[in-house]
Amino acid sequence: MSVESSNLRPAWMGRPRPAVSALKAATVVVILALIAVPFWLVFATSVSSDAKVNANGGWSLWPDELDFSAYTNVFKGGTIGHALWVSVLVTVLGTALSLASTTFLAYALSRPNVLAGKPILLAVLFTFLFPAGMIPSFLVVTDLHLFDHLAALFVPVMINVFNLVIMRGFFQGIPEELYEAARLDGAGDLRTLFRIVLPLSKAIIAVVGLYYAVGYWNDYFRAMLYTNGGSLNPLSTVLRGFVIAGNNPNAEAGVDITGIAPMKAISALVVIAIVPIAAAFPFLQRYFTKGVMTGAVKS
Repeated sequence: MSVESSNLRPAWMGRPRPAVSALKAATVVVILALIAVPFWLVFATSVSSDAKVNANGGWSLWPDELDFSAYTNVFKGGTIGHALWVSVLVTVLGTALSLASTTFLAYALSRPNVLAGKPILLAVLFTFLFPAGMIPSFLVVTDLHLFDHLAALFVPVMINVFNLVIMRGFFQGIPEELYEAARLDGAGDLRTLFRIVLPLSKAIIAVVGLYYAVGYWNDYFRAMLYTNGGSLNPLSTVLRGFVIAGNNPNAEAGVDITGIAPMKAISALVVIAIVPIAAAFPFLQRYFTKGVMTGAVKS
């Protein structure tokens, strides 16, 4: 085993010293603890009894008995369930449209001798360096009659320039011989994209798709800016209003979700907001290193 490991190690890299290895392991443990402990603290608080949460000053590190009343109270008025549905709809539609538009534009800009390819690329990069700003964006959304419409939550940000640059770099890394072979077989641009490029680009598509999905799921500001709220509020906007402004999301239904331990309701809402998007990570984790590094580094 040691012989195989030494053969895999580059010639310029010496054998790691035990103290260095121990320091690296301790660093990883500390980082994992900084990530895992807050998650556990929020979940434990959401399922602890009211008496224990209040006795510990609003938090609970370990529940004596499981109490899911906070979750049933949160869903009682129907507002949270509807906001969760809006978040899922915006995330699915937004991610699908963003992936499609980013893929087509990145593929076109990655090919040489495309008509007006360089000016279009410079125009796209200009928006990355100098974004339009809040008021011009609001005026454009209003002129397009998208205000207070579900499409306003994903159409104005359909293409992210950072994701476009990563995907374009990945497409440029595909060997030119594959494009030439497709052309010799009579394939056009679209057929080359769907038959050659996309099957080789699963990693970058998964990574960029996750970037878009996380962005749509966590965004709360766009609903505040482009809608009148109400039925178009996603879960993140409802959570922000409850945590920061103290707005009871089920006030119209006459349901008080805070009870005698408000931190339980807040923790339950945070868990509901985290679990759906966090569940996607294990399925896409293996694509992360390959997809991002290959797309970001151009040889």
